[in-house]
Amino acid sequence: MSRTLQIVEVAARDGLQNESVLVSTADKIALIERMIEAGVRRFEVGSFVNPKRVPQMADTPEVIAALPDRADVSYIGLCLNLKGVERAARSRDGNKRGVDEAGCVTVASDSFGKANQAQTSAESVAENIAMLALATRAGLVPQVTIAVAFGCPFEKAVPPQRVLDIARRLAEAGPVEIAVADTIGVAVPGQVRDLIGALREQLPAEIRLRAHFHDTRATGVANAWAAWEAGADILDASLGGLGGCPFAPGATGNVATEDLVYLFERSGVPTGIDLDRAIAVNRWFASVMGKPLPSSVGRAGGF
Repeated sequence: MSRTLQIVEVAARDGLQNESVLVSTADKIALIERMIEAGVRRFEVGSFVNPKRVPQMADTPEVIAALPDRADVSYIGLCLNLKGVERAARSRDGNKRGVDEAGCVTVASDSFGKANQAQTSAESVAENIAMLALATRAGLVPQVTIAVAFGCPFEKAVPPQRVLDIARRLAEAGPVEIAVADTIGVAVPGQVRDLIGALREQLPAEIRLRAHFHDTRATGVANAWAAWEAGADILDASLGGLGGCPFAPGATGNVATEDLVYLFERSGVPTGIDLDRAIAVNRWFASVMGKPLPSSVGRAGGF
C-alpha cells in the first residue's frame, strides 16, 4: 500500500490522566524517550489544565522543560481554553524547546462540554476558533479535536451532522488537522467509516484527519482500521492501552499503540514504529504502574 500511518503516542497525557497512580516526572520523560527509540515521532506530553481537577497533569511544565530536544519529534500540549494556548506559547519562552503544537479541544454535546470545560458546545466551538487563531499567531501548530464525536455519556447519540457542522466551522479557522474522538468508546466501524468519509469529502484536502478511539467495548482496533480506510492518516494510541477521561463516566483505556502497530504493519501499512521495542517499553512501564497493561499484543507478543 502506498499510504502510511502516523501514530500519535498519548500515553503521557491521556494514558495517565485518569490513573490513581501519580507517575513521576522522570518516569514520564523516560516513557517518551523510550518510545522515541521505538520510532514514535509525535507525542501528546501533557495538558494545560487546572491541576486540582486533573492532578496527574500537575507537572506538565516540568515534563515540557525536560523533553528531549529532537528536531524530528513533535510535542503536543492539550489546551481546553485560551489560557491553555497562552501557557503553551509561554512554554517556548527563552531557550526552552516547549511544545510544538496546541492541541485544542472542542465538544460535540452540551452536557459533556459543561462537565469538561464549563461551556456549551457552541461556546466551546467559538472559543476554539479563537484558540486556533492565537496558536497560529504564537507560532504553534494549530490543530483541534472534536470530543464525544460518536456518543456522549450524558446525551447518548450525537448526530453526525452536528459533528460535520462543527468541523466545517473549525476548518475556517485554519487548523492543519482536525481530529474526531470516540471519548467513551461507543463507536462501531460502519459509523466511523461514514463520519470520516464525510469529513474527508467536505473538508479542504490540505486539512489532515486524525482519529482517537477508546477500546471500552472492544471495538477500538476495528474502528481505527475503518478510520484509516475512510481517509484518516493519523491515529492516536496509548502504550499498553492506558487511558480514560475523568469527566466521562465508564470510559476506559485508549486503543493500544502495540495493537495498532501490529495490525497496520502486518497489513502492509508502515508506521515507523518497531513493535518489539514498543512491547519492551510496555513491560517496563507495567512495572512503573504496578500492574499489567491491557494491550492484547503487549500480553501476547508479536508474530
